[in-house]
Amino acid sequence: MGVKLGDETKGYTRFRFLSELLVREGFEVDLITSSFQHWEKAQRDCSKACYRGLPYRVVFVEEPGYAKNLDLQRIRSHRVAARNLRAHFERESDSYDLIYAEIPPNDVARVCAEAAAAHGVPFVADINDLWPEAMRMVVDIPVLSDVVFYPFARDARRVYQLLSAAVGTSDEYAARPAKDRERPYPHVTVYVGNDVSAFDEGARRNADRIVKPEGEVWATYAGTLGASYDLATLIEAAALIERERMPESSPRKASVRVKILGDGPDRERLERLAEELRAPVDFLGYASYDLMAAYLCASDITVNSLVKSAAQSIVTKIGDYLASGKPMVNTGSSLEFREKVDSEGFGVNVPAEDPRALADVLASLADRSATRKIMGAKARSVAEREFDQPHSYRAIVDLLRTLL
Repeated sequence: MGVKLGDETKGYTRFRFLSELLVREGFEVDLITSSFQHWEKAQRDCSKACYRGLPYRVVFVEEPGYAKNLDLQRIRSHRVAARNLRAHFERESDSYDLIYAEIPPNDVARVCAEAAAAHGVPFVADINDLWPEAMRMVVDIPVLSDVVFYPFARDARRVYQLLSAAVGTSDEYAARPAKDRERPYPHVTVYVGNDVSAFDEGARRNADRIVKPEGEVWATYAGTLGASYDLATLIEAAALIERERMPESSPRKASVRVKILGDGPDRERLERLAEELRAPVDFLGYASYDLMAAYLCASDITVNSLVKSAAQSIVTKIGDYLASGKPMVNTGSSLEFREKVDSEGFGVNVPAEDPRALADVLASLADRSATRKIMGAKARSVAEREFDQPHSYRAIVDLLRTLL
């Protein structure tokens, strides 16, 4: 539902890339998506030439749209999309040998699962977030939350019970359906990842656009400025380092500057906080993927900054952070990812929502260029081995061939 198509600049590429890969492997593919562009919060002109002549057929399901990521209008919008999707499957009842769908949105995924069951074909769920678990991070009121979130839990349970196999963007997500079913099911973990060669090319083309003053160490965050992502702590940590590294007290210490790439509902609040604390933080706004790649490669440290209660396991941007070949500071609480940071040696775990601990780690890495180089090399190796889509997504192709 959030796929980036044609000449669009915002959106996820996971399902577009998978569609292209499946076509190259001999599959005939319909990519079914919404008439509404989630990232632009606007209706697509579905007649545009950029949506035609692709190696796969794009099918647009009508959806009214919404203005915010978390509101009742979005829930109603997905409900309409699910209803229209059900009508599509009824019209195309004999067209498909397998249905593959992301979850969430839960009601859209449920329509796919039930359509596959009705037509006797395999259904694969691509689990890239957990609803309603993630929603409780924003609204967790005893009893009331259970009532409000019941439809999401019901739809997820139905999807998990009907699936023929699961693909998870983390081990935790791939294993989640087992809680709602007794029968075992085949599953694989395939990180969202990226196309490392495309990342490299974008960084190379845009390198000249980045001007980095000598003596500055950049710690960079890229992504949404929203409820799950703890940018306030990162700003507070930057302010702590700045106060403790005044030129007169530590003239030989590197100057640490935080770069924040992205946009979101919390941006104005975060900008005010940075101004109040006089923190050395630059808000660069939304950047194209290629420019973001250049900024990450020009940086010295990447920061995966999440609040304690975030339900996210291994977020989309991890592949880009690793591809940059820079050490990662991780505040996410996911045990799976924290163990990976430790075992692979590409970064440092820090407790979430602890400005002092984050400041100490950032300052330590800023002063240890050799350590940064070693961790960065390990990060790049993991990116090439486990997050490079042309390589890692073959596990999905193999799974689908087995089911068929």
